Amino acid sequence: MNLHEYQGKSILKGYGVSVPVGIIANSPDEAVEAAKTITKQTGSDRWAVKAQIHAGGRGKGGGVKIAKSLDEVRNYADQIIGMHLVTPQTKKEGKLVRKVLIEQNIYYPGPEEVKEFYMSILLNRAEGKNMVMYSPRGGMDIEKVAAETPDQIFTETIDPKVGLQGFQARQIAFNLGLSGTAFKEMVKFVSALYSAYIGSDASLFEINPVIKAADGMIYAADSKVVVDNNALFRHKDIAQMRDILEEDPTEVEASRFDLNFVKLDGNVGCMVNGAGLAMATMDIIKMSGGDPANFLDVGGTADAKRVEQAFRIILKDESVKAILVNIFGGIVRCDRVAQGIVDAYKNIGEINVPIIVRLQGTNAEEGKELIDKSGLKVHSAIRLDEAAQLVSEVVKA
Repeated sequence: MNLHEYQGKSILKGYGVSVPVGIIANSPDEAVEAAKTITKQTGSDRWAVKAQIHAGGRGKGGGVKIAKSLDEVRNYADQIIGMHLVTPQTKKEGKLVRKVLIEQNIYYPGPEEVKEFYMSILLNRAEGKNMVMYSPRGGMDIEKVAAETPDQIFTETIDPKVGLQGFQARQIAFNLGLSGTAFKEMVKFVSALYSAYIGSDASLFEINPVIKAADGMIYAADSKVVVDNNALFRHKDIAQMRDILEEDPTEVEASRFDLNFVKLDGNVGCMVNGAGLAMATMDIIKMSGGDPANFLDVGGTADAKRVEQAFRIILKDESVKAILVNIFGGIVRCDRVAQGIVDAYKNIGEINVPIIVRLQGTNAEEGKELIDKSGLKVHSAIRLDEAAQLVSEVVKA
C-alpha cells in the first residue's frame, strides 16, 4: 500500500527519524494557519508547499514551491490544490491534488554547506536480505545517477538475523563524506530509519533527498513509503491511512470482492485462477499478437458471483477487444466454473466482445460441454495452444 509523504513521515517520526515540522492543509486558509503554527514552533520564515499525491517527481510538475511570505503560502496552496499534477510517474492527464503539506524550511543558514543525499531501504531479492541503497548525489533521479555515475551508488546488505549493525551505519555516514556532528546524526538517522522499515513491515522506504542542514542536523526532506499489504492486519493504524482516491477506481472495486486485479494498457482482458497461471496467460496473450489489458486472479473460489463481478470489471475497460478465461480445475471443478461463466453471462446481458474460455483439470470435458451447449457467444478450449489460436484470430479480426 502506497502512502502519502506526510503519512510516511508520521511513521518515520514515530521511530525517531528526524523529519521537518509539517502540517497538512486542505485549503489555502488552512495552509496559512499551518505556516503560522510552524513559525511559532520552529521560527521558520520560509515554508515548503508540497502537493500530496501518490507519485514522485512532483517538483518537476510544479507541485513543490518554496514560499517566502504568508501571501505566497496562500497563493501557492491555491495554485496547487485542485490542479491536475503531471509528473514523470503519472498518466498524461495527471493526478488531482486534494491537499498540500506545509513544512518548515530546513535550508536555513549556518556554518556548514547544505548537502542532499539519496537513501532507500528495500529487499535485495537476489540475496534474500534487506539492503540500504544510498548516494551522495541526492535530489536527482537515482536511475540517472546509476547510469551516469555508478560509482556514486553504494549499498549495505543487512543480515536479517542480526539486523543493521553499528559499523554498517558508520560505513554509510563515512561513504557520504560526513564528519563531526553530521556523522553522528547520520548514524542515528540510518539506525532509526531501518527500525521504522522493519517495524512497519514496509517493502520500500525511499528518502530523496536526505538533507544535511547547515548546522549538521540530518532530515528526511521527502518520503516514499510502501507497506506490504499482507502485513496490514498487524498495523490497523497504517491500514487506515489508505487513500482510495489515489488508486485506480477499478482496482478499488476489485479489492472489495477479493479479486487480485491490476489494470494494464492492452486489448485482451484475462481472468485466471492463480497468480502464476495469470502470468503465463499474459505471456500467451502477448505471443498470440495481443496485449494483456489486465492481471486478474479470481482465486480458488471461482463461483458465479465472483466470475460475474470479474467480467463486469474487465468490461469497464473500453479498450478490451476480447476476454480470455483460463481456469485450472483443482480446488474448484471446471464444470462449476463453466456454469458460473454461463450464469454470469446471462446476468450481465449482451456482451459485445468475444470470450474465450480454456478449462483444464477436474471435469474439464464436462465444463467445455456446458459452454458449447449454452448457446452463448463463448469459444471454449481445453488446451492452451487452442486458446492462444482463438486469441490470435480474434485480435487479427
